[in-house]
Amino acid sequence: MSATTQTPFIPIKSNSEPPHVIAPDAKTIFATRAQRFDQLTAGHSLGDWLRFLAALSRAQHEALQSLPALPLPHSSQLALGREHRMPPLPAQSWPRDPAWRKSQLQIIAAVTPAAPDPARKDLARLAGFDAERIEALAERVLHTELYGDDAALLPYVAAALQVLWTAAAARLGVAEITALDVPGVCPCCGFLPVASVVRGGGEVANLRYLHCALCNTEWNLVRVKCTACDATEGVSYRHLEAEGGKGADAVRAETCDACKSYLKIVYQEKGPVDPVADDLATLALDILVDEAGYARSGPNLLLVPGA
Repeated sequence: MSATTQTPFIPIKSNSEPPHVIAPDAKTIFATRAQRFDQLTAGHSLGDWLRFLAALSRAQHEALQSLPALPLPHSSQLALGREHRMPPLPAQSWPRDPAWRKSQLQIIAAVTPAAPDPARKDLARLAGFDAERIEALAERVLHTELYGDDAALLPYVAAALQVLWTAAAARLGVAEITALDVPGVCPCCGFLPVASVVRGGGEVANLRYLHCALCNTEWNLVRVKCTACDATEGVSYRHLEAEGGKGADAVRAETCDACKSYLKIVYQEKGPVDPVADDLATLALDILVDEAGYARSGPNLLLVPGA
């Protein structure tokens, strides 16, 4: 079952300007996500899959820690991007260092022992691909073409790309990232958000941040506003009833009647939520919202749509 609420648009006022961007913490982002996946497995109908995703997140953490410091865009390029309000690490055009493919092999080796048989076969196939074929899969991920032949391999490719972009975003820091003219895409890499996070404490308490599906950067967007079309009318919230999935009380789907899209929103005041993990642990909510006629506006790169 689900419930729906509709909230009037109320601008948030503050005596101090909150940070527009929160850069990912390279030392903790994937390790913390793995812990959240582990927490969500208990009593969950998808427990085995969530446990595997915990292993995948831990593999991402290890790959990130061993990734060498890679070159960032030149200061002149960063200045030009700021002037024209363009992301400094654009997903579809930033040159990928070949080191990301080493991260992929490292991730494959780490998660294969924990993988179910079908996934082991997929991982073995991926490990045998040459660089050209792997880069072609990367292009599909970065253009959100998450379907077709070899779609089952794309989450593992995406996991390595997340390591690369997260490392770069963490090194770049917030000083080089400015607001874009399109507030619904990541100001660091131009990718789409996986979910929103309502922060639970400090100067960002009760503020909403979009969480990038690729580089894990977060950026502020006022609440009760569609992340896809900026509409403030017809925004509603749907959630699973108490008897629903694990963590259902901390996750809602923010739906927009103007563009018929939705994106999940997670609330830190409810506990140690993670936008990626809690999104995947509440797929029942996606089914309900999809049946109501709404289309998801941002991907979760660890999920094969329709699988």
